[in-house]
Amino acid sequence: MTARPQRRLGGLPLRAVLPNAVTALGLCSGLSGVRFAVAGWWELAVAMILLAGVLDGLDGRIARMLRGQSRFGAELDSLADAISFGVSPALILYLWSLSALPRFGWTAALMLAVFCALRLARFNANIDVTEQPHKSAGFLTGVPAPAGAGLALLPMFLWFWTGEPLLRSPWVVAPWTALVAFLMVSSLATFSWGSLRLRRNIRFEALAVVVIFGAAAVSAPWHSASALCIVYLLTLPFSIASYARVRRQRVAAQVGEPAPPPAA
Repeated sequence: MTARPQRRLGGLPLRAVLPNAVTALGLCSGLSGVRFAVAGWWELAVAMILLAGVLDGLDGRIARMLRGQSRFGAELDSLADAISFGVSPALILYLWSLSALPRFGWTAALMLAVFCALRLARFNANIDVTEQPHKSAGFLTGVPAPAGAGLALLPMFLWFWTGEPLLRSPWVVAPWTALVAFLMVSSLATFSWGSLRLRRNIRFEALAVVVIFGAAAVSAPWHSASALCIVYLLTLPFSIASYARVRRQRVAAQVGEPAPPPAA
């Protein structure tokens, strides 16, 4: 009597469900921001984008902790990022300000949404590439999608606590949105937070800074979000200079290597 061949079970393992569920919640949060923007609830709309950013930071860590990484999860994460940090912020900005300039305002909104998708497509295309100079040096290529969404919404952050009418002007918001869109698809080297390492002697001070920022985010969320975006912008020249230094060191190391012996 011949033994029956064992049937292979397909589908996603259970440990991959939780990170994918968090990703789906982030997608729901990003889309909900559009719903609240249509109703004119601007602060709640922006809060949904920020919540999507928090969930986006959690799903990858949960997947690594549970060893639940999967190709399906990677594709779902990119799709959720394109909607939550590209399409939704673009529509929110259009409804809030850019609709006053239907032609140029919609162009700026399209740039933010499409360039965010292009950035994510570039990331997926290079995910299996071995030679990635920025990644191997601990940098990212361009501004990541969540940070790009935050930078694009910076005029709204400032408007929430200042009430300055100029910040809502489409003549200010449109070029700013286009600039952020270009930063996302640029080849600029930006810091990767996962690669940053703290010295042992300043860990307590870093913890104190995190606690202070957390308290500020609760008591003055829009002030804190504005400050965080401005600080990130200020880090861009340092990340570019830091990568240039690493690149020079690599070139010097290659020049200093002894030439290979001639073939026999």
